[in-house]
Amino acid sequence: MVNEKEKTITTTKVEKTTDDSPKKEDQTILTPLEDYIKTASYLGMKVITPTMRKYVYRRRLDGLAILNTLLVDKKLAEGIDFIKQFKPNEWTLVCKREAGWRAAKMFHELTGVRTFTKKYPSGILTNTRLDNFIETKMILICDPWLDKNALADAKNVRVPVIGICDTNNHTADIDVIMIGNNKSNKSLGLFFWLMAREYMKAHKIDKPLPSLEDFVGEALVLEEPRKKKLAREKKEQELKSGEGAIEEKMKALAEKADEESRESVEDESISVGEKVKEGV
Repeated sequence: MVNEKEKTITTTKVEKTTDDSPKKEDQTILTPLEDYIKTASYLGMKVITPTMRKYVYRRRLDGLAILNTLLVDKKLAEGIDFIKQFKPNEWTLVCKREAGWRAAKMFHELTGVRTFTKKYPSGILTNTRLDNFIETKMILICDPWLDKNALADAKNVRVPVIGICDTNNHTADIDVIMIGNNKSNKSLGLFFWLMAREYMKAHKIDKPLPSLEDFVGEALVLEEPRKKKLAREKKEQELKSGEGAIEEKMKALAEKADEESRESVEDESISVGEKVKEGV
């Protein structure tokens, strides 16, 4: 009987602790949720391809897709774990989108990974006659559409491709998918900052890591949600109008008091004049 009581007590304690503790499923792994919100990493396009539909949480009123932020964090963590398997001289980074040039260059300076920005030399992986021919074990691209030449070369030489995919991207030829906004310097700055941080830890690269704002190139501010902003502005307007009404009411009362005081003074002066005449 005692053992059964002890078992019931321990089970109830375990149930209480599990209920009170926050669920790990509702938490981001790599960085706080606010960083994804500040950088708009969850914001997609109006176009949603069939392969990206499963990552979309909902649409905004203006038609833009909103990615599931927890899935953005999860897929990014999976991509970083895949990248960690390769040494800096074993893989290549390609970023043709201008919004990611700054962050990609900073990632290259910190890690030493071969990086191509602005223009990718087509055939550099497939044509052995080229002077700049290279061999690589893996390629990371920032947009499957803009970096389609690098994607095609990688498929021809059969090396794995990891790609940052937005809602308008097709992911059929991508081996490891990282989802997120690949059009913004803020979101790409966050992705490269997280990749640099985790990659440097894994390969024991002893260099000071710049701040997230340095990767982004501007200060990050957590914008107030539109509904809350409109409600706050409406409340402020109501308070201002209420204060104005109170001021007008107080002004009217003051004017009325002044008029009454003037009338009383005039009445007193008349009564005093009459008394003087009677006395005379």
